[in-house]
Amino acid sequence: MSGCSSGTSCGSGGEKGAPSAKMQIQDEMIRSTLQKIKYKLFIMSGKGGVGKSSVSVNVAAALAAKGYKVGLLDVDIHGPSVPTLLGISGTLDIDRGSLILPKEYNENLHVVSMESLLKDPDQAVLWRGPMKTAAIRQFISDVQWGELDFLVVDSPPGTGDEPMTVLKTVPEALCVVVTTPQEVSLSDVRKSINFLQYARANVLGVVENMSGLVCPHCHESIDLFKKGGGRDLAEKYGLAFLGAIPLDPATVVAGDMGKPVVLIDEDSFAKRAFIQLADTIAEAAQKSFEAASTNA
Repeated sequence: MSGCSSGTSCGSGGEKGAPSAKMQIQDEMIRSTLQKIKYKLFIMSGKGGVGKSSVSVNVAAALAAKGYKVGLLDVDIHGPSVPTLLGISGTLDIDRGSLILPKEYNENLHVVSMESLLKDPDQAVLWRGPMKTAAIRQFISDVQWGELDFLVVDSPPGTGDEPMTVLKTVPEALCVVVTTPQEVSLSDVRKSINFLQYARANVLGVVENMSGLVCPHCHESIDLFKKGGGRDLAEKYGLAFLGAIPLDPATVVAGDMGKPVVLIDEDSFAKRAFIQLADTIAEAAQKSFEAASTNA
């Protein structure tokens, strides 16, 4: 995958502010790709460590298990974790011409991640803003996603280059904000919501991850990191509360196995919660799509 050199500005044309012919062609390729994807979900958070990638992977896997065609795009350039959570390794293949083929996890779920472009997965990516912007645009324009029901985009934490590029490149994206119940997370997530409001993004709702710890013995819930902060946050900003995912040892075990918890045979509290969350997101996305079509 080609990027921009640190001494150039990506997409700058001969005239100041005018897009180059190459940029215009790429814009058209992006539009063509997005037209084949019904719903675009953007999973984000203002804080790291809230389990955003786990939410992205399990929602994508649950939707795929229900028969939807799903693409999972990991745009965390510096710390991609989706391949590890799915047990995917190796580099991406190039189709005839120059289109990149996503990694096939199963018949309904295909994945692209920065890690899959590196020969050494432990290699650090030392890129600045323009190169990250160029890479994310190429993840959409140069990848053969095909016809999809859902494209799930997993973003790094914060409101920097990657989230801004995704919202600019995929303006119709439906944003799902992930938080944990404690105030240290909620304060950062409030900044994320402010960022989304400023960007006039479509916010689908809020997910509270690590919402209580379910004891594997007595099945009682322990409010390890408090509980209900995500619901309160959603109500304060007039956003939909999409669901709460409890802390569950099964999620950790499944992640280390490289398998989403929603796909393991054993029943668990997290598995049920993620499946319910996927149902809620699918229904909310459909209603948002219908509302947009009605107002168009």
